[in-house]
Amino acid sequence: MTLRRRIALVAGATRGGGRGIAAELGAAGATVYVTGRTTRNQQSEYKRPETIEETAELVSELGGEGIAVQVDHLQSEEVKALVERIRREQGRLDILVNDVWGGENLFEWNKPVWDHDLDNGLKLLRLAIDTHLITAHHALPLMIENRGGLLVEVTDGTAEYNAEHYRLSPFYDLAKVAANRMAWAHAKDLEPHGATAVSITPGWMRSEMMLEHFQAKEETWHEATKIQPHFVISESPRFVGRAIAALAADPQKARWNGQSLSSGGLAKEYGFTDIDGSRPDCWRYMREVMEQDKPADATGYR
Repeated sequence: MTLRRRIALVAGATRGGGRGIAAELGAAGATVYVTGRTTRNQQSEYKRPETIEETAELVSELGGEGIAVQVDHLQSEEVKALVERIRREQGRLDILVNDVWGGENLFEWNKPVWDHDLDNGLKLLRLAIDTHLITAHHALPLMIENRGGLLVEVTDGTAEYNAEHYRLSPFYDLAKVAANRMAWAHAKDLEPHGATAVSITPGWMRSEMMLEHFQAKEETWHEATKIQPHFVISESPRFVGRAIAALAADPQKARWNGQSLSSGGLAKEYGFTDIDGSRPDCWRYMREVMEQDKPADATGYR
């Protein structure tokens, strides 16, 4: 699998899934523009230590070319300038990954709309929906200049799962359902141009924030199962990155156009594994084990 001479933009690549996606596109040889708001000189309101420069350096260490660009994807002019830079420097865009999120500190678990902080909820929607539409508006005209482009909308939960489950709050629920629908809608517009759009969800991802919550590190993540036994099904951020890299390299990827995909599902299709050599199938595990109140046991699910 190779993505050499392919140009990618991972919007929202400071940490978590975005960093894992950028890393695996780089490992496949792509040139990857990684964006976010936190740099070594300036932090976002998250007050997190991860930076876009670190992500870009990881991309380059793995064999690609990482280019860090500080962008607030709510600001249309900043996104426009980013795409103009990509056009000027590369002349093309082959892969767009919309991974902007930033809502972890804004949603309140299991609260109806009348009890949820309204300002936080509306900001969450702007971060999850407006950023993706702004980025698509500016970047897709460059992508469709060459056939074979790929747009990936990153979300939480497949369309099937989200249609049957209430996701934490009305605001979070809407945000995650919207990304699946956006990919479906973009697919209709992109198909005549020979481009493909999909949505993809990781499983229970071991992001930096999730590992901190369980007081663990990637190297020692199994220790977190003492706190939450079902964490046994978790996956690294690189797993969803490998899913997108495999998809981008597939000359027949148009067969997925408009579909809602998962890292575990694509692992079965393309044969890749997580960094530990396993293939966690989180969404099947959630239905068949967690929701059935069975004891935590990932046997047969990774």
